[in-house]
Amino acid sequence: MSTPLVHAFFVGRAIAEVVYERLEVGVTDALSELGKFDAEQRENLRQFVDEVIERAQREEAVATQTSTTPTTNVPVDLQTGGDLQATIDDLRAEIAELRSELQRYRTRTSQ
Repeated sequence: MSTPLVHAFFVGRAIAEVVYERLEVGVTDALSELGKFDAEQRENLRQFVDEVIERAQREEAVATQTSTTPTTNVPVDLQTGGDLQATIDDLRAEIAELRSELQRYRTRTSQ
């Protein structure tokens, strides 16, 4: 009678070990993906900041050049072709894309 009982004990113990190992792999993979996502978002943010600074410097240079020459005061966005609204639309599209990607990531990790 002790043989089936001992066998059941070892089967239960083996099940617990396998479940623990798989859970460990799952958590490790999830943390790895989270780290990758974080690194990608930091890089995207760095590129965004660089682009904003570059555009600001260009706009400042254009504004400085126009202020040194005696001309009428025309806003900078009108001098550059009025693409301010297009820039705003592009930024909104990028934000929407990032939000949808973040939502996909959250649903993927919550399952």
